[in-house]
Amino acid sequence: MLQLQAVTKTFGANTAVHAASFSVDRPMMIGIIGSSGAGKSTLLRMMNCLTPASSGEILVNGRDITKLRGSEKRDWQSHCAMIFQQFNLVPRLDVVSNVLHGTLNRRSTLSTMFNIFPQDDIVRAIDILDRLGIAEHAPKRAEALSGGQQQRVAIARALMQDPTIILADEPIASLDPMNAQLVMQALRDIHEQDGRMVIANLHTLDTARRYCDRVIGMRQGRIVFDGTPAQLTTGVARDIYGADASFSEATTSTQIETLEPRPKVAAAL
Repeated sequence: MLQLQAVTKTFGANTAVHAASFSVDRPMMIGIIGSSGAGKSTLLRMMNCLTPASSGEILVNGRDITKLRGSEKRDWQSHCAMIFQQFNLVPRLDVVSNVLHGTLNRRSTLSTMFNIFPQDDIVRAIDILDRLGIAEHAPKRAEALSGGQQQRVAIARALMQDPTIILADEPIASLDPMNAQLVMQALRDIHEQDGRMVIANLHTLDTARRYCDRVIGMRQGRIVFDGTPAQLTTGVARDIYGADASFSEATTSTQIETLEPRPKVAAAL
């Protein structure tokens, strides 16, 4: 389904990602961990074709997406949605319009210019917001929402694309622990209920263990770990982060003992 073969990205004399290789044969939730500058964001951006690879192949069902150009590249990006740390919403637009922007690749230039959306798309956008627990905020400006709410709007926008793969680049890095758990549970629900592949860059070990089926560790542009959450021991984490014996997982924890689990949604969109 997804296969990376010796994917490398260089910026001048610096190598951000060095010969990254892994394969995924079925939809799952994957966490990519590592310190800042490890190459996590660059790796995701190459998978979405936002950043061109310097060498290597990224195969999706046998097609090398690094070679896509023009309309084929845009079509791939509509099937591979990105969620960013800083949300990338239009602050002065209402929430539902921000969600509807997930359909831009399917709409004409004229309808895009005048913000004209089909009624079916509007209904679907509100249904997705309801699924994420924020439908009551649909008419509000995006800038009026909290960080956690804005990130869920960004997730809703990604779902409007009806993607096969969702790539989340540090989706909880700017959130408090409670909102971080709400966002991660939303991503987990999307994987489990919709059967979509979710790949998320994460900083916290407990988050990777709690929500992911598989964890990939990066250090200085190289993949140095690829295994299950159970295999992500403190010793392995020290190697990934290049830390000494004083390394403590508590400094990266997002755990909140009093947070109630988010109710599951029965129907997938």
